[in-house]
Amino acid sequence: PQVHDLALKADYEMALKTKDYFYDFDAFEHLKSFIYDTDQKIEVSKKRLAEQQAEVSAEVKMKATAVHDLNEKIGKLLVKAEELGMQGEIEESKLTLDEAEKTKIMKQEAEEAYKNSMPASTYQQQKLRVCEVCSAYLGLHDNDCRLADHFGGKLHAGFIQIRSKLDELKTQVTNRKSVYEAAMLKRAQKERNGEERRRREKRYSPSYRRRHHDDHRSQRKSRSRSRERSHKRRSSPSRSRRSRS
Repeated sequence: PQVHDLALKADYEMALKTKDYFYDFDAFEHLKSFIYDTDQKIEVSKKRLAEQQAEVSAEVKMKATAVHDLNEKIGKLLVKAEELGMQGEIEESKLTLDEAEKTKIMKQEAEEAYKNSMPASTYQQQKLRVCEVCSAYLGLHDNDCRLADHFGGKLHAGFIQIRSKLDELKTQVTNRKSVYEAAMLKRAQKERNGEERRRREKRYSPSYRRRHHDDHRSQRKSRSRSRERSHKRRSSPSRSRRSRS
């Protein structure tokens, strides 16, 4: 079983001084698989959001354009009101400001129509993005507190450590690849030699030789019985012909 124990880690580091167990290669493969799954999840989430946002964009394009146009109109009216005031046209300036206020109300109504033109869940998805580190969803308009909770949280910080460790192990494994391959080749050769030795020992053991001898004797007896039966079958027609004569 996998146990997280600092004492075991110390024992492992001591054991490394006498023999290389290549556990860093196992750790690298484990973390690489874990991060690969996470990156796949990130890509799937990003694709899903992109598809959902693309679906609603065609429906709300006209309403979004209306909001943009009203924003532009409000800006122009405010500039005009300021210019009229500087020119001494106080009444005209007030009328222009009144028109700007009415346009703001129209803009609020247009924004509400834009928001209501899609399901609430989809509207929320329009404001979401995916964290490239831990795959969590982030709101584009999250306040400072929520952002701090995410980036300072254990999940996000843990993924940062895992990715950093994976990069470290990747360099380490690359540098030690030739040593690892030589060790694996030596281990495979040792296992083959051990298997061959066990077969030889088994072949020359008394029990194996006795069993092998018994098998040969049984085969000889079986062949002898077969020859006898064959001889009887060949001689049987001759006896039958003699009896008829």
